[in-house]
Amino acid sequence: MEGFELTIVINRPIEEAFGFLSNLENDIKWRSEWVETRKTSEGPIGVGSTFCLTGEFLGRQIPTVYEVIEYEPNRSAAWKTVSGPLPLTFQRTFERVEGGTHFTIRYEAEVRGFFKLVMSLLARTVKRQHQRDLRKVKELMETRAL
Repeated sequence: MEGFELTIVINRPIEEAFGFLSNLENDIKWRSEWVETRKTSEGPIGVGSTFCLTGEFLGRQIPTVYEVIEYEPNRSAAWKTVSGPLPLTFQRTFERVEGGTHFTIRYEAEVRGFFKLVMSLLARTVKRQHQRDLRKVKELMETRAL
């Protein structure tokens, strides 16, 4: 497994941070790789809920379906790839801190084949992009430009 973890403090109450960041439909507002996001299951978000996020690579749209595998309000949410190009799990955790929410995101990918060859080249680029995305969501949430 290859992975990385990033953290940031968002100066918003944990309930707001969790509400926004546990709904993958909102990822299009702050994650640069997505061109479309939608919930594909019925009912409220919880374990078993599914989302389809579509990215674009070399002019092709590539959908990835994620399933919620953990959901604990105001504490954590996690997803795994159900279909898509890269087997991946990621978890978002939330901790109440003075003045806001400590937000952590952890990615773990099962790299093989083509991805194993290029992962070391891509890893730093992907991590830098995710760091930019975290700064963007912090700015969006703190200015309420959602």
